[in-house]
Amino acid sequence: MPNLHAAVQLDAIDRAILRQLQRDARLTNVELAQRVHLSPSACLRRVRALEESGVIAQVVALLEPRAVGQGGTSFTIVNLERTTVESLARFEEAVRQEPAILDCHYVAGSHDYLIRFTYRDAEDLERLHSEVLVRLPGVSRLNSMLVLRTVKRTTALNI
Repeated sequence: MPNLHAAVQLDAIDRAILRQLQRDARLTNVELAQRVHLSPSACLRRVRALEESGVIAQVVALLEPRAVGQGGTSFTIVNLERTTVESLARFEEAVRQEPAILDCHYVAGSHDYLIRFTYRDAEDLERLHSEVLVRLPGVSRLNSMLVLRTVKRTTALNI
């Protein structure tokens, strides 16, 4: 298992490979090698090393939410009744099991968690609040912010 606590030392070629793959992970190895000025065999070795080190965590297809009927996005702040180790663990395990929740971040400050999810329409939003979010273990308060327009959305890290 890769050591995810220490940053991996990346050289200029590694960074070029990662920038290209963040733009289009469907590039063939030959196309990628050409773009980063390596031989295909050297490029493949580098990509495999980046995967083995944990720098490349996974390769996925990113869906357009509106195209699959999920036109709304909510960022919801969650406060728990208590923040003991046990209550945090129960909440986090329930979140991991809930497919509607896309992201959940334990945050510093006056709130406990920030959750992101998408929804179809007002009824779906209400259902997610009343049947999913308020039923998560230990929830005392929710505050949702509904996205009106997305100005920028990227998954690419600035490396």
